[in-house]
Formats: sequence, C-alpha cells, structure tokens
Amino acid sequence: MLKVYSCIATQHDLRLVVLAVLMCGLASGTAINLLHHGGSSSRFMRRIWISIAAIASGFGIWATHFIAMLAFVPPVPTGYDLDLTLASLLVAICVTGIGFACALSRIPHGRLIGGAIAGAGVAVMHYTGMAAFEIAGRIVWDPSLVAASLAFAVLFGAASLAVGLRSRAFRWKAGGAALLTVAICSLHFTAMGAASIVPDPAIHVPDPALPSGMLAVAVALVSTLIILLALGALWLDLREHRNAAREADRMRDLADAAVEGLVVCKGRTIAAANSSFAELVGRDRQALLGRNIETIFPALSETELRGIGTVPVESTLRQADGRSVPVELIQRDIVYAGEPHRVLAVRDLSERKKAEEEIYFLAHHDPLTKLPNRTSFNKRLEAEIAAHRGGRRLLAVLFLDLDRFKEVNDLFGHPAGDSVLQYVAERVQSVLSPDALVARLGGDEFAIIAPDLADAGAAAEIAEAVLRAFDKETEQLPKGFAVRTSIGIALFPGDAPDRATLLSHADAALYAAKAEGRGVYCFFEPSMGAHLRDRRQLEHDIRHAVARGELSLVYQPQADLQTGEVVGFEALLRWEHGTKGAISPAEFIPIAEDCGAIVQIGEWVLRTACAEAARWQRPLMIAVNVSPVQIHSGSLALIVEEVLKETGLAPSRLEIEITESALIKDVGRTLTALRQLRALGVHIAMDDFGTGYSSLSNLRAFPFDKIKIDQSFVRSVDSSAEAAAIVRAVVGLARGLNLPVLAEGVETEDELKFLRAVDCSAVQGYLLGRPGPMSEFTGHLAEDVVSHPRRLAGGPARTRQRGAA
Repeated sequence: MLKVYSCIATQHDLRLVVLAVLMCGLASGTAINLLHHGGSSSRFMRRIWISIAAIASGFGIWATHFIAMLAFVPPVPTGYDLDLTLASLLVAICVTGIGFACALSRIPHGRLIGGAIAGAGVAVMHYTGMAAFEIAGRIVWDPSLVAASLAFAVLFGAASLAVGLRSRAFRWKAGGAALLTVAICSLHFTAMGAASIVPDPAIHVPDPALPSGMLAVAVALVSTLIILLALGALWLDLREHRNAAREADRMRDLADAAVEGLVVCKGRTIAAANSSFAELVGRDRQALLGRNIETIFPALSETELRGIGTVPVESTLRQADGRSVPVELIQRDIVYAGEPHRVLAVRDLSERKKAEEEIYFLAHHDPLTKLPNRTSFNKRLEAEIAAHRGGRRLLAVLFLDLDRFKEVNDLFGHPAGDSVLQYVAERVQSVLSPDALVARLGGDEFAIIAPDLADAGAAAEIAEAVLRAFDKETEQLPKGFAVRTSIGIALFPGDAPDRATLLSHADAALYAAKAEGRGVYCFFEPSMGAHLRDRRQLEHDIRHAVARGELSLVYQPQADLQTGEVVGFEALLRWEHGTKGAISPAEFIPIAEDCGAIVQIGEWVLRTACAEAARWQRPLMIAVNVSPVQIHSGSLALIVEEVLKETGLAPSRLEIEITESALIKDVGRTLTALRQLRALGVHIAMDDFGTGYSSLSNLRAFPFDKIKIDQSFVRSVDSSAEAAAIVRAVVGLARGLNLPVLAEGVETEDELKFLRAVDCSAVQGYLLGRPGPMSEFTGHLAEDVVSHPRRLAGGPARTRQRGAA
C-alpha cells in the first residue's frame, strides 16, 4: 500500500486527483438516484432508467479514470489509442448496466450480485483504458496489487448497491454513493500503484495516438455531460420528493379520515399507520413504525397474515396495555415508497361483538330479572331429560306463580311490580344449588329445573326452601306487601315421559296448589290433569261467551218496604254454555276475574242493563254489580259515561254496586274511581255489607248512597238474636248517616215483618220475586209488591224455601 501512496503523492497532480474523486462521487450519486427512480417505475420505464443510469455511471467511471490518468505525469512521452479508449467507455456502460439490472431484479441477493458486477465492470474499464495508454516504455504489473484492486472493486461495488438501494432516505443514498466512489477510486489508484513504467527508447508513441490535450477536451465534455445529467437527476429527485411529500400528506390525511385502522407493512415490519390504528392499539403512531406486525396480532402467524385477502378475517389485536380487542382484517398489496408493501385494514369489532352478545342474551334471557327465558328453559329441560332417561335419579320441574301479583300492579303500579319480580328472582336463585336453573316464563310465572334428585323428598325440600325465602321483610317490596307463591311439582320419569307432558303436569299441580289456598306446594297427581283441562277450557270459553251470545241478564225487583212500590231492579248475569248448559256465577265469575275476561264481560253487562232500563216507561233504578278488577282498571268511569251517553239513561237511575273486598285492595284508586262516578251523577251502593274487614271506616271514607245488608244476616233475623242485633245496628247506623238500607235475600213473611219493624228502607229476595227476564215483570211494575207478593212472584209464596239470587 506504500507503493500506492507513493504513486499518488509523487506521480500525480493532486489537483486533478481531487477533481477525479469529485467527478466520481457525482457520477455515483447520480447512478444511485436514477436506480431508485427505476425501481419505482413500470417494467418498460425501469429499463430506460437502468440504461440512463448505466450511461451516466459509465461516463462517470470513464471520466474519473482518464482525469486521474491526466493527473499521472510519467517521465516519458505518452498518448492514448482512440479505439481502446472508446472501447473502455462502452465496457463501462455495458457491464455496469448489467449489474444495475441485476440489482433491480427479484433474484435472491440481487443488489449484492448487481453491485459486484458493476464493480467488476469498473475493473474491466480501467484495465482496458490502461491498454489504451501508449508510452515510450514498458509497463510492469505487480500481481498482488492487481488482485487487490479487483477485490476492492467487487467488494465495495457489491456493498454500494446493497446500501444505496435499501431506502430512499438520504443517509442510505449517500452511503451507497460513497461506497461506489470508494470502489472506483480504490481500484484506480491501487491499479496505478501496481503499474511500474520502464522507459525504452526503442518504443515510440505512434502518431495516430490521441494526444493528452485532446483527451483533456474529451474528458471536459464528458464531465460537463455528467454534471448536466447529475443536475437533471437531482432536479428530478427533488421534484419527486416534493411530490411524494405532498402525496404522502394527502394519503396520510385520507388515511386518518378513515374510521378503520390502516397499517402498511413491508414483510413483517410496520412502515406506516393511520391515527385510527394507533388509537386502536393504544400507542403513538411513531412508536409503531419498525415494530413487528406479529406483536400486534399475536393470534396470526406470518403465513396466516399473508393468506388474508379481500375476504374479511376475524382475529384479535393486542393493545398496549395487554388487552385483546376483536378485529376484522382485510389485506391488499400496494406499492409504497416505490417498493411492494401490503396494507391491512383493521376494523374494531368490539361494539358489534357487544351488540351480538346483548342480542344473544336478550334472546335467551328475561331482560327484567336477567333469568333464562322460556327458550333457554326448554332447551335446558330437553338436555336434562335426555341425561336422566334410563337412570335412577329424578328430574323435578317446579312451576311458581306469585299469589295476588296482579294486585301489586293495581295497587302500587308497574315499577313496584317489576321490583317484586326482581326480588323473587334473586331470592329463588339464592336457595338453589349451582346445578339447578330458575327461569322466568312470563308475567309472574317462574319455573325451576332441579336435576339429579334422589327422591321426591328432595324436590319437596326445594319447594319448602323457596317458600321460606320470602319470609323476611325487605325494602325491595312495597310497604305492607309480602310475597307468597304457589308451587306445582312434576317429576321425570315418573309423572311424564317427555318435556311437553312434564310441563303440563307441573302446571296442573300449580293449579291444585292455588285451589288449596295458595302459599303451598303440590305434587302432580293423575286426577289433576282433567281438572286443569276443564278450567282452561272454561277460561277459553268465557273469553268468547260475549261474542257467542251465551251471556244473558236476569232481573230481580227491589221494593220500598214502607210503600210496597217497586223502586228498581238488580241486573244479574247468567251463562248458558253451549255444551255444558247453565254455569253458576259463583263458578265462572272468579275464573273470568283471574283470566282478565271480567272487564269485557262487565262492560257488556253495564251496556245491556242500561239499554234495557232506558226503555222502561217508569224511571226506575237499575243496579249493576262491578268487579274489583273493573274498579282498579282505571277506566270504569269513562266506560260508564260512554254507556250513559250511548243508551240515553239518566245517570241518577244507575246504581253501581261494589263489595267491601274491593275497597281494601287499593284505597286510593278505589276512592278516585268512586268519586269519578259520583261526579257523573251515578249512585253507589255497598253490597254485602257486614262481610268485609273495616265496614265502619269504609262508610265514612267512601261516598256511598246506599247500604245493602248481606243475605246471610237477613235469613237469620227470625231465629238468631245475634243476627237480629246486627241488622238492627246496621239500620240504626245508616239512619244516623242518612243512608238508605236495602236488605237482600228476603224469603219469608217473618223476615219481612222484622225488617219493617226496624225501619229498613227497601228489600230484595225470593219473597218479592225470583230473578228472571224483564218480560216477566213489565205488567206488574205499578203493583204493591209487599201487599201482594204472590202476584209479582208469579205464584204462591214459599215461606221457607231458600235459594241464591
């Protein structure tokens, strides 16, 4: 290497050496920039850019060589062979062009191979140029330095393109240009140091040889061309950078406007990401650059990531805090920064998954109590039946129905009813084992699946635990209200072979528990099935009785006890069933109240009775009984007002009869309903007085116009001193309150005589007339029914035969 240094220091013009190095650097930088443009272009334009790069670099290498040769001043005459000089230029262009093409190809390690070929091209050009160097003497070569020059050219050339083409960043371009400059200069000066000139007077420089001056002019022209090409490439590079920056800003703004996260990857490395993706990951956007994409999507391997296409794929994304987020991925290949990349569109599925979970929950659970619904209950029951089939263990189904739950809604409102249902769900769950299931089937109906029981006693223990669960008072319930429930139990396989039958039998047991007094539990017995079917059939039939014309009204007269004049009639409901014949009101009215049909039936009774009364020539009173359900419905006054307008009946002729039991269920609502009726001008009578719980307070609290003494007291006045005392006290109390009293169930002359003696206002009963169609009474309305009861009743009076009105 000392020889090389001595050659440069003593045999070269250092000013020209510096010029050669600058020319070489300029050519190298130009070549690297042009290759970058070629790499981001189409196939056709890539060839053009490779050709331009090869020409620029070839001229630059050639100019560097001959400027350095001009700087070499040997002590003998020199010249240059024109043909070989031009051949060296063509060799430089062609071989470097081949190397550049390899560097931009997709072959493995193409940049290293291409750079090595370009370095070899520099060496071929140099030694071809040295062959064109004519001197009056002989050149003796040092083989070791020649080998070193070739190694420098190939190694530094390979490194130059591997570094320079790695990225468009300035540091990588500058590094590649510097390495290519080192490759060219190290080869030249090492090769020059390997050459020793031995003068020989016998050798003359031929006349056709190109003089050094002319070579200087050629080199100057070539240098100018290189500079122009370099300036053009520089301008192109700057313009592209400005355009690329503007385009990058536009693309970044567009990407940031996207709701989905977008991340651009080169291989496994993140090259760019929008703000939505950075926010989704929970990291700063700059912190994501350079990260391995698999750290963000740990559930996907590199092979799986590459396999993602335009069809959405669901996966999970790991956030910065370690939480996993469900996402949907779509991938496409793009060209980014002049190189092939892939872009992943990432959509957050958290809200959709949450909505799907909520929809699934609502589809299988009751939204109020959060218990499984009927669908989930049936699915679980089918599975348990299959698991218990053929085994020795029992499966129990318990049906729960809250006693008097409708009263909670009527008295306290639906929010209070919802609180009761939530309380029931909580308490029942608290006493069940983990393998049991409680579901809300609808309304106030709950059901329990109790699997793997040893015997029926285990089911009974569960029922008793449920009943005990409601013994404690709680602020969750309305004040003064206690939860009571009836429970029906059916067992598999003893009571039923399948789900439908098992449920039906549990329902039958529930009805039996209610019939026994409520607040108890009953096991299914075969006899219960028929009773349940009959009751359900009656519920169905009573709902359609009005439409089928099976209902009718009969009327029973009411007379003034002192004058004997008929003052009105009470309308009584009858049901003539299509197949079962006459059904007692005592049987069908409770059923109608339980199933809610009483509201429709009550309106029909009111409308029919008022229409009948409106046709009477005499303005007699018409009395109509109303159910507590009608009073608490909140619409009774509106219905009465509508009926009165429709039928034309004067409000003062209508008397609404209510029982004391209706008063205690909801004092506030009942009082409001009665005041609304009084405001219409309608009369209100307390029916069955004396059988309630707070008769005296009710008389003072509610706006009654009449008191009706229950027939159970009237029928005993001639035989029971206690009954006579009660009737006498009631009449006296009513007189003090200026309320008329009507005695029901009068069937004997003795009863009539007693009532007249205590100054009772009016009477009603079989002694005066049995309930019947209005046609039986139209000819007798003006007669004295007290003095001549036989004529009104249609026959001889029966002094002791009693019957219900």
